[in-house]
Amino acid sequence: MISNEESAASGVRSALGHGRSLIVFLAICLGAGGLGAMVTTPEIRGWYQTLQKPSWNPPNSVFGPVWTTLFLMMAVAGWLVWNQCESTERRSVFLLFGTQLFLNICWSCVFFGLHQPGWAFAEILVLWAAITATVLKFFQRSRAAGWFMLPYLAWVTFAAFLNYTIWSMNR
Repeated sequence: MISNEESAASGVRSALGHGRSLIVFLAICLGAGGLGAMVTTPEIRGWYQTLQKPSWNPPNSVFGPVWTTLFLMMAVAGWLVWNQCESTERRSVFLLFGTQLFLNICWSCVFFGLHQPGWAFAEILVLWAAITATVLKFFQRSRAAGWFMLPYLAWVTFAAFLNYTIWSMNR
């Protein structure tokens, strides 16, 4: 029979483990955002400023807070699924999650780093597909995680339309 003290100690260890995994997810997602920002930020007042953009292009000051919020939401979603998945399923689920994060960084490199809006549009379509697949997988494991990912999918849908429009206006 397990004593109340042993049960409480087990609960504390479990809570600490969950807390550590949340910190890991926050570090990974915010780190991915930081890598993208390292490529993007120098180009905002340089190359990006020279591009023709549609009237509905958000002000530059909107992008940082939106992306930070989305990366935080991705971290929470990943953490929720991590805690719901059996260890045998984690590899396939988080390979997909990691792929979409990698593609997110790549988009910044192609659009801002290489100054290639056309190639960036092709890349963002692949990113969109990876996010969609991740959202569907997350919904299967945790409805809350799926909902946390939907604003990201919506924003990347908007970003793809914006990317295409900027590419079209600057060819």
